Amino acid sequence: MSVLSESYARALAGEALSFREAAALWHEAPLAELMAAADDVRRRLHPGDTVTWQIDRNVNITNVCVSGCKFCNFHCRLADRERAYVTSMEEYRRKIREMLDLGGEQLLLQGGLHPRLDLKWYEELFRQLKSEFPNVKLHALGPPEIAHIARISGFTADAEGYRTVLERLQKVGLDSLPGAGAEILDNDIRKRISPGKCSADTWLEVMRTAHRMGLCTSATMMYGHVERPEHRILHLLKIRDLQSLRPEGTPGFLAFIAWPYQGRGTALEREERLPGGADTAEFLRMIALSRLVLNNVPNIQASWLTTGIAAGQMALHGGANDMGSIMIEENVVSSTGFEGRTTIDAERMQEAIRAAGFTPALRNQRYELL
Repeated sequence: MSVLSESYARALAGEALSFREAAALWHEAPLAELMAAADDVRRRLHPGDTVTWQIDRNVNITNVCVSGCKFCNFHCRLADRERAYVTSMEEYRRKIREMLDLGGEQLLLQGGLHPRLDLKWYEELFRQLKSEFPNVKLHALGPPEIAHIARISGFTADAEGYRTVLERLQKVGLDSLPGAGAEILDNDIRKRISPGKCSADTWLEVMRTAHRMGLCTSATMMYGHVERPEHRILHLLKIRDLQSLRPEGTPGFLAFIAWPYQGRGTALEREERLPGGADTAEFLRMIALSRLVLNNVPNIQASWLTTGIAAGQMALHGGANDMGSIMIEENVVSSTGFEGRTTIDAERMQEAIRAAGFTPALRNQRYELL
């Protein structure tokens, strides 16, 4: 049996692959073979032909941000009065009603690291949203926002401070924590592309704290910029290692989502000559490797947003078991001038899943079928 075949067999048995094994799979495995092995693992974890999907709405709380991410055209400074905004309650009401009319039940609430929006402000926002729409789930913020809110609200930059923020937000309506802002979990890479965003260690500490509280979370990766394949593999191993520490009976990371960087017109393109893009073969290799390495993360999403529906359909045959959301609203990727489709409707989503040879199944954030 070849070294690659041994790795495939170990992954299929649910064993944890080493860095060396993962690197060999990335660099040496033929794509079709890698996808077939990942598909075998997917079938073991998710027997049958069901592919899940979701209806939710992504609402940006604000576009004011101090993180200075060089891949983002959406953010602006507080002093930019022509562009800067904070979403009003009336806008939330309109957006939520539109989502409910389309059958959605969840808000993905994200925004910039606003220098003036502290914990009390977010508590009031969540409390108001839940008082008016008690059945709407709040999948909100992310580790960078939690760390930022803790800092400007006067809490310690450690697990105790992050737990205080998370507990208070949970009391007023936080239902789950997205894996936003992971990018690549390497401090040197993060300083290069997101100089004002929290470190990789802080991202992991916030998630470790959330897992100890029993919060449902997800993990992400934005690849294809200044990192190397080895950084991607180490990122996966950090996610897997943190997942292995979650308390028994808690969900931890329910899903992993990876997508390629899109950077046309961004500072990262100007400074590093990196426009980004969607290389389908590289995307499929990333999805397949994720499924083989993340033996303790149940769901792999085929993030079609920056790759296109066709690439997402192919990923369903290479390790992915979920197509994510129809994305009623999307602002960040669109701000780069990306010409692909950033939203689709429920009918188109189900058609795409069926065309790929699967049966669509609507889910919620906990991956419970609706």
